[in-house]
Amino acid sequence: MIIRKACLDDLSRIANLHAQSWRDNYRDVLSEEYLDKVVFTDRQAVWTSRLNKPLTNQLVLVAELDDYICGFICAFGDNHPTFGTIIDNLHVKSGNKGKGVGRQLLAAAASWATTHYKSTDLYLEVLESNTKAIGFYESLGAKNIGSSYWHTPCGNQTKEFIYSWGLPDTLAEKLLLSK
Repeated sequence: MIIRKACLDDLSRIANLHAQSWRDNYRDVLSEEYLDKVVFTDRQAVWTSRLNKPLTNQLVLVAELDDYICGFICAFGDNHPTFGTIIDNLHVKSGNKGKGVGRQLLAAAASWATTHYKSTDLYLEVLESNTKAIGFYESLGAKNIGSSYWHTPCGNQTKEFIYSWGLPDTLAEKLLLSK
């Protein structure tokens, strides 16, 4: 498996994986109409913007296996005045879950955050209903430090938790120890 920076040529594959991940994991939160008819176009617009005009604090990496993208991660350094650097997206193709793809993507993002934002905490937001992801993050030492509500693109609202590792080298060390 290769972890590399995403490029414009990856746009459709990232948008497809993102849309499919939402279809697989958010049926209880997003409307059926949105998931069946709108999600790909919506995710494609997000990734067109992010890959065409990347923010200076943005990182987008893909995990590639046999010439296909099996996962990706997006982070924004020093994104929040209290919580710090956000892992905004981490998605792994369903057939590749449990094979270390998410761990390797998180390790690469933690390394980037340690290099560029080492004095800023590392966090993410995860939906309350996404219990598998919560278990994964907790197994890597993330702590639930709060909650809020996500106002979904289809007009719904759902509870989400804020998980933090503290400084990014904390996650990097945990990943090294749990190999």
